[in-house]
Amino acid sequence: MSFTHAEQGTPERLWRESSLPVLPVLDLVALNARPEKQAAGSHPGDGRILSGLTFIVLAAHPDDESLGAGSLMSQVIAAGATVEVILCTAGEASHPKSPTLSPRELASCRLLEFRTAMDVLGVGGNWLYLGVPDGQVAAHSDLIAGALRDRAARHRNDSQAVVLVAPYRFDGHTDHDALGSLAADTALAGGHALLEFVIWYWHWAVPDRHEWRSWKRVDATPQSRAAKDAALQTHKSQIAPLSPEPGDEALLHAGFLEHFERSFEVFALTPGRGLAEGRAGAEATATRHYGAADAEQIFDVVHSASADPWDYTGSWYEGRKRALTLAALPDKSYRSALEVGCSIGALTADLAPRCAALLAVDASGAALEHARSRLARLPQVRTQQVSVPADWPTGYFDLVVVSEVSYYLTLAELDMLVDRVAGAMLPGGTLLLCHWRHPIDGWALDGDTAHARIRQSLGWDVAGEYRERDFLVDVLVAPGARNDSAGAS
Repeated sequence: MSFTHAEQGTPERLWRESSLPVLPVLDLVALNARPEKQAAGSHPGDGRILSGLTFIVLAAHPDDESLGAGSLMSQVIAAGATVEVILCTAGEASHPKSPTLSPRELASCRLLEFRTAMDVLGVGGNWLYLGVPDGQVAAHSDLIAGALRDRAARHRNDSQAVVLVAPYRFDGHTDHDALGSLAADTALAGGHALLEFVIWYWHWAVPDRHEWRSWKRVDATPQSRAAKDAALQTHKSQIAPLSPEPGDEALLHAGFLEHFERSFEVFALTPGRGLAEGRAGAEATATRHYGAADAEQIFDVVHSASADPWDYTGSWYEGRKRALTLAALPDKSYRSALEVGCSIGALTADLAPRCAALLAVDASGAALEHARSRLARLPQVRTQQVSVPADWPTGYFDLVVVSEVSYYLTLAELDMLVDRVAGAMLPGGTLLLCHWRHPIDGWALDGDTAHARIRQSLGWDVAGEYRERDFLVDVLVAPGARNDSAGAS
């Protein structure tokens, strides 16, 4: 990738036809690591919450911030947040063979464009230019890191949560990668949330890559969309030719700009940590997350209070999700199936007609009492109280269903679950995953992260996938060929 007008790149049409438009929505409220700032009944556009947030946006070159996060910046400013921008270089190397503008002249031009864009987005003069040479961000990482730490430290005195916004650390451009890595290190040290925006990745990557599937989107408002469009138009040196002469061509051609004409922006999120009381500097305490060891007690309480706490049997959403889950199974029938996390047995009852034998397990004894009553008429179904992945049922299976359970594990437990599934799956067997896509209070993982981790760890063939705003389904097939007739269609 030479990052010039000559590279046509991946058409936006391919991204549009992928599941990118239905990535889960980023919960801006959750970025505030200080729970005392979160008012009851608030929503992402509520100034009561966003007024407690400071977004520090890092740009390697003028226009990076407008391309990757222009709508976000406009939107959060309108909702009461503080936005500051740190610009590292003037982008004077964008046209190295220009016959009309010297690097110094181009730097002046681009800085003027940047200043105008800041006004359009609502940032005004709340920005800092560091004067790093274009293409040398990595060589000046100490300078940039120092400026970033200084800016972040100012807001600790105001009891504000700081969110860093920076280029994706694997974007592909050397300056973007260096700045993204620096931001990630600073966020980790300071306990800040990190949002990584993508620019060149859309150009060189293709939709069948896996990493973007765990990212989040922020839908634009009409006002923030208009502000972003206007900000992009200020960067004339990049979107239009400097002159008709060779070497003065537009760097960002129409096909490239299509990636930034969407009704949403996309970010890779690394959550922050709440700052410890009474501590200055970068020390932080990790937020306590639940794991498999907590599941029995928590869900016994939930299921003791209600026979159907999530309205599995009456909800149109739940019924439709089960129907789509069953439709995704590639084989008509299975000889020996395992359902991990069966809860009250609603999905179990629908799976049973397609299974000669079905073992349904759950950590909650209270949930299983409800399940046993529901499943009593199905002789091929057995239930067992098992706290996966530390405990695991004996036997081998040609179907394993993991539905709405993976995000109740820690990352280490999720990896153990993957090992358990791989060890218990018969050759050619099916693994079906189905999970909600939104954050779950008290638990470290979400559905997208769990699916991406499982797919990457197993490396099995993908037989099917389905994604929409609220849930996703993945069907993986184990290596080898099935040697029985149970799965024949």
